[in-house]
Amino acid sequence: MEKFYCRICGYRLGFEPWGDDGKTPTYEICPCCGVEFGNEDCTIKSIKEYRESWIKSGCKWFEQSKCATTWSWENQQRHLPKKFR
Repeated sequence: MEKFYCRICGYRLGFEPWGDDGKTPTYEICPCCGVEFGNEDCTIKSIKEYRESWIKSGCKWFEQSKCATTWSWENQQRHLPKKFR
């Protein structure tokens, strides 16, 4: 199930951002944090740097219209894939 979540913010996507093999990025954009899968999330270091920058900017949604009114970073971060925390 972890393959369906963004490595940066833990958002549940309707697809596997790194393909079913976990190695082939889609280059789609996360509607929550705005990361481009395959660009800014290629290494653990880049993942942590992007996440830190996103958090410092106030966890602003890339596509605000997809943000639930009850959304919270505290809840969503529990879905971060373990190896990318």
